[in-house]
Amino acid sequence: MNLAVIFAGGTGQRMKTTNRPKQFLEMHGKPIIIYTLEIFEKHPDIDGIVVACVEEWIPYLKELLDRFHIEKVKKVVPGGVTGQMSIYNGLTAAKEIAGEEKSIILIHDGVRPLINEGVITDNINSVKQNGSAITSAIVKETIMVVKDDNSIDYVPDRAHSRVAKAPQSFWLDEILEVHHKAQQDGITDFIDSCTMMKYYGHKLFLIDGPYENIKITTPDDFYTMRALLDAQENAQIYVD
Repeated sequence: MNLAVIFAGGTGQRMKTTNRPKQFLEMHGKPIIIYTLEIFEKHPDIDGIVVACVEEWIPYLKELLDRFHIEKVKKVVPGGVTGQMSIYNGLTAAKEIAGEEKSIILIHDGVRPLINEGVITDNINSVKQNGSAITSAIVKETIMVVKDDNSIDYVPDRAHSRVAKAPQSFWLDEILEVHHKAQQDGITDFIDSCTMMKYYGHKLFLIDGPYENIKITTPDDFYTMRALLDAQENAQIYVD
């Protein structure tokens, strides 16, 4: 079974929204979270979806699922205190769906809607072959690692650097086991799943994804997404 956990627990502070979380901002009459869910909904190899959502917005999300005919969402669960704990809530719900069936889990941001079917397929295939899949993109700028005093520590080779994006995918039982270890160690604030898996000694494998697979976090990201969607509609660029 192939399941997706979509993290939609953010409140949109950096987006500077005043009345709704960023995942529910609308573009061309459709909330960002629905753009994301539709890609997983339409993929033939995705068997089910779990959404971890800001608790007070769950009723509204369920209304959206009905309005936009999203049928693969099997569970909507409250988000946690941190992003890590929100994902854990989603993984626990996914395990209830999967039962004892060996399953692949794709962990994705609800505000990262600019992926495509091929990225999902590549994630699934990489987990089957290698045990993991971290969607990444090439680095177009020079990366600098800095010290606490804001001086440069070193500059990594761009040819051997990548930007981690999403989905990040694993065998469900393996990522759940690592979550349990982290909680036993009192760690609840890993920045993402690949950081957690690497911390606990798992070997991770990359797949290439589109550079435009951005996370809609700031107003600039919102305008970039709108421009990319307009370009798709005009069939000029970024067409699958």
